[in-house]
Amino acid sequence: MNQEFDNDESLIESFVRRLSAKYDRRYWLECAKKGQPLDALWQELGKAGFLGAMAPEEYGGSGVSLTRLALLMEQLANNGMPPLMLVVSMMGAVAIAKHGTEEQKRRYLPRLADGSERFCFAITEPDAGSNSFRIRSLARRDGDEYVLNGQKVFISGVDQAEHMLVVARTIAADAAADKREGMSLFVVDTNAAGLTAHRMDTQILMPEGQFQLFFDDVRVPRENLVGKEGKAMHAMFDALNPERITAAAMGVGIGRYALSKAVEYARTRKVFNTPIGAHQGLAHPMAIAKTELELASLMAHRAAEMFDAGGDAGMYANMAKYAAGEAAVKSVDLAIQVHGGSGFMGETDVITLWPLARLMRTAPVSREMILNYIGEHVLGLPRSY
Repeated sequence: MNQEFDNDESLIESFVRRLSAKYDRRYWLECAKKGQPLDALWQELGKAGFLGAMAPEEYGGSGVSLTRLALLMEQLANNGMPPLMLVVSMMGAVAIAKHGTEEQKRRYLPRLADGSERFCFAITEPDAGSNSFRIRSLARRDGDEYVLNGQKVFISGVDQAEHMLVVARTIAADAAADKREGMSLFVVDTNAAGLTAHRMDTQILMPEGQFQLFFDDVRVPRENLVGKEGKAMHAMFDALNPERITAAAMGVGIGRYALSKAVEYARTRKVFNTPIGAHQGLAHPMAIAKTELELASLMAHRAAEMFDAGGDAGMYANMAKYAAGEAAVKSVDLAIQVHGGSGFMGETDVITLWPLARLMRTAPVSREMILNYIGEHVLGLPRSY
């Protein structure tokens, strides 16, 4: 690791340690149980300049550094307070910084950087699932506007965001000669006329809710088109790779938090006059979990560095997301097992982590789709779907 990375990691760790004295796991849990946003924490991150990590300095940011953002997410999750909105809102900053017009950059990036506005990202649809090229939401040109119709599901933090990036087709999938063509990216206000949002009944304890969206003749000004009409594929994946990297950092932190609680308990809990952590039946699985978490962390850091260097981060981003998802699930499951019956009590605060950790295997991209990607694009195996 280079010296700049080491300095960033040390500074961010110190910052989060100070921050967690004010906004700790209890604060995160209270907001999650009430379905409230982490507003106080968010404002602190904005004041410290971290929300501008994906915006250039000339637009109020701190300079594009996914490495710095991933480190921040990892440290926050290490302390049991991962803000999913950091992943989601960052995607808006990436897409606009890389593909937006000058007017869009000046309009949105400074407010994203100071925390006064947030973005969410809307791509997933009920019928398309992981096959993003088959989305049906359609944006039709009407003079200086687009008229948007369709549905989206599992959209995070709609109630906390002022704007959303919506992926819609300007050429229907069945009419496109190439499935990669005809997709466009729009900025849509979350209070736009014709847009309806319904909170979904997901059983995951977190401050950010999941929503189903209905677009009924939503009018979007032409100036809200991000990039070229029908050419959103590159902008979309420029946002999705950082999403996977920061999600991986979150998974690593969740796993570390769970494992730290297991280790603390195993050091002090005695059965037959011996601390249970002395038994290899628990010590070895915890050692393996620690190793797998640190390997996932290194892969996430490598992916972020590759993105910052302008390289193709796809392979590393997908591998990091896979490794972190697996490590997080194993670590939380192990923490529950180490605690025995107490692991299912709210006061020990490990069972609360299980749904969120398990989500890491499924979202923002499933482990199966990651393995498909690695098989085809990394190993050169025949396409399986």
